[in-house]
Amino acid sequence: MNPLLSRLQPYPFERLRLLFAGVKPDPAYRPISLGIGEPKHETPRFIKDALVKALDTPGDDLTGYPPTAGTPALRQACAGWIQRRYGLALDPATQVLPVNGSREALFAFAQTVIDPTRPAVVVSPNPFYQIYEGAALLAGADVFYAPSDPARNFAVDWDSVPEATWARTQLIFVCSPGNPTGAVMPLEEWRKLFALQDRYGFIIASDECYSEIYFRQEPPLGGLEASARLGRPDFRNLVAFTSLSKRSNVPGLRSGFVAGDAALLKQFLLYRTYHGSAMSPIVQAASVLAWNDEAHVVDNREQYRRKFAEVTPLLERVLDVRLPDAGFYLWAGVRGSDTDFARDLLAQYNVTVLPGSYLARDAGGVNPGAGRVRMALVADTSECLEAAQRIVQFVQNRNQ
Repeated sequence: MNPLLSRLQPYPFERLRLLFAGVKPDPAYRPISLGIGEPKHETPRFIKDALVKALDTPGDDLTGYPPTAGTPALRQACAGWIQRRYGLALDPATQVLPVNGSREALFAFAQTVIDPTRPAVVVSPNPFYQIYEGAALLAGADVFYAPSDPARNFAVDWDSVPEATWARTQLIFVCSPGNPTGAVMPLEEWRKLFALQDRYGFIIASDECYSEIYFRQEPPLGGLEASARLGRPDFRNLVAFTSLSKRSNVPGLRSGFVAGDAALLKQFLLYRTYHGSAMSPIVQAASVLAWNDEAHVVDNREQYRRKFAEVTPLLERVLDVRLPDAGFYLWAGVRGSDTDFARDLLAQYNVTVLPGSYLARDAGGVNPGAGRVRMALVADTSECLEAAQRIVQFVQNRNQ
C-alpha cells in the first residue's frame, strides 16, 4: 500500500458521523441538514434536456472515446464565459482545459506540479477545503496552514508563513470566495501574493467554484483577472479552477474547467491523458449550453440573495455571524465548544451544522475554526428559515 495514505485525516463528514453516534434527535422535529455544501436548487430544465438530446446527436453518443482535452466547442464555451465574466481573451486551445469538476482537478493538479524529489511544502488557507491537504500529502509534500484573520474579513495571514517555509513552497492553494468563510480576496492581497511568487517561484492554484454566488453589486475578483490587472497577462504560474456545480446547480454533472498558464496546462493535460480523466461527450454537450447561458445563473444568485437576506438577520440576534461576501455558507461564532454546539443542536432540535474545528487544523497551538460552525444554506428558503428559527431558540435556551 502507498504509505502516504496513512497521513490522511478523516473527512469532516466522517468525523461528524462519529460525533453524532448515539445521539437521538427529538422526533418532534423533522430533520434539517445545513451540514453539507451540496446545492439543492433545481437543476435548469434546459441542461437536463441537453443531456437527453446529446444521446441522439451524431458525434455526441457513447460509441467513441472522448478527447481528454475536451471538444473545441466546450473549450470555446469556457473561454467565452471567461471573456464575458472577466473581460479576458484566452486561447481555448492552450489556456483552457475541461475537467470533471473542480474537486478532482485540484487533487490531480497537485500530483502534476509538485516535485517530490526535493523538499516540498504546500501552503493552504486554514480553515480550508480538505482536498487541498490530501492532494499535498499524497504528492509527497508537507502542508503549512496559514490562518485566516477574523479581524480582516477572514483574509489569509500570508505574513505568518516563515521565510524558510516560503523557500520550500512549491504550490499555494487559494480559495476565493472562501470555503467556509465566504471572503473574497481583494486586489491588494493578490498583489502581495504575486510579489511572494516572484521571489520564491511557487505555483498558485486558485479555487473559484463559488464565484457566481455573491451578495454585493460587484462580482468577486478572479485570480486571472487580478493577474491581468497587475500586469501579468500571461498568467505565469497561475491556474484558476471553476465548475458548474454551484453556478448551475449540477453537482452530479461533474463538469468544470481550469484556465491560466499555458505551460502548466500542457503538462496537466499530459498527466490527465494517463490518468483517464476525459469527460463524457454527453456531459460536454450539456456543459457547452450551460456555460453559454447566464439567465439561469442570475436567477440562482437571486434565490440565494433573498434567502440570506431573510435568514442572516435572525441568526445575527444570537450568534457572531454576518452576511458573507459570497458563497452559500454562514460562518458563525458560537459560545463554547463548536462540537458540543453541533451535537446538542442535533439532539434537541434535529438540525445539522458542521463544527468549524473539523474544517481547520491546529497550527501554532490554535485551531482557527474552533468556536465556529459552518451552515450551508442550500435548501429552499422555508426550510432554511425553519432551521434558523430552531437555532435561535436553541441558543436562547442554552444561554439561559
